[in-house]
Amino acid sequence: MKKFFGEFKEFIMRGNVMDLAVAVIIGGAFQAIVSSLCDDLISPLLGLFGGMNFDNLKAEVLGVTFSYGKFITAIINFIIMALIIFLLVKLVNKAMSIGKKKEEEEEPTTKECPFCKSEIAIEATRCPHCTSVLDEEE
Repeated sequence: MKKFFGEFKEFIMRGNVMDLAVAVIIGGAFQAIVSSLCDDLISPLLGLFGGMNFDNLKAEVLGVTFSYGKFITAIINFIIMALIIFLLVKLVNKAMSIGKKKEEEEEPTTKECPFCKSEIAIEATRCPHCTSVLDEEE
C-alpha cells in the first residue's frame, strides 16, 4: 500500500499534471471573466444595435418552447471568446518575442583559396596547402 501511495505521489507531482491542474483552474477563472464580458457588455451592445436582446427570442411548437435566442447568444459568445483568446495568445507571443534578441550573424572566420579551393583562415596572406600568395583584396 505504501508503494501505491508513493507511485501516486510521484504521478501527481509530475510537471505535466501540475501544469494541467493550474491551466484548468486558470481557464475556469478566465472563462468566468469572458462570459461576464459577453453577457454583461457585448450582448447588450448587440441588443442596442439590433434593437432586441437575443436571449428573449423563443418559438413555441406543440406546447414545447424553443429558446433559439439563447442558442444564438451562445454562438456569439463563443465567437467573441475565441477572438479574445486569439488576441491574448497573439499578445503573449509578441511580448515573448520582444525579450529575445535577434541572433546576430557571425563574421566568417575562413575563406576559400582561389587557387586550390581549400578552406583557410580569413587573415591568411599565403595558403598553407598550396603556398600560393593571396592578394590583399580577397
